[in-house]
Amino acid sequence: MELKLKRIYESPAETDGFRILVDRLWPRGVKKKAAQLDAWLKDSAPSPDLRKWFDHDPEKFAAFKERYEEELVMNQQTAAAVAEILKQLEATDITLVYAARDPEINHVVVLRDYVESQRK
Repeated sequence: MELKLKRIYESPAETDGFRILVDRLWPRGVKKKAAQLDAWLKDSAPSPDLRKWFDHDPEKFAAFKERYEEELVMNQQTAAAVAEILKQLEATDITLVYAARDPEINHVVVLRDYVESQRK
């Protein structure tokens, strides 16, 4: 099955499959019904301290990636969230939904790559 990424501000589509919000905070201006989510895995997002430190600064992305990957491995709640994503991937396509503006420099890119590495 396929693992995709999509901003929550983009319209949901049938091709999204199982839609999982992977942000710790609910996105501004989005109504829960309109988001059409199947799950909200808050614990798959970076810790509040890491998120605040990173602040979507492209110069910090490499260091952020390393720290976030450590969290994905070391934090039991985060590991459980990743396990849930992997379980769903066995049955259907998944779209990881996020609110960050930059589609390439954000935690969901790191999460997707980490989940893909665990599938192998």
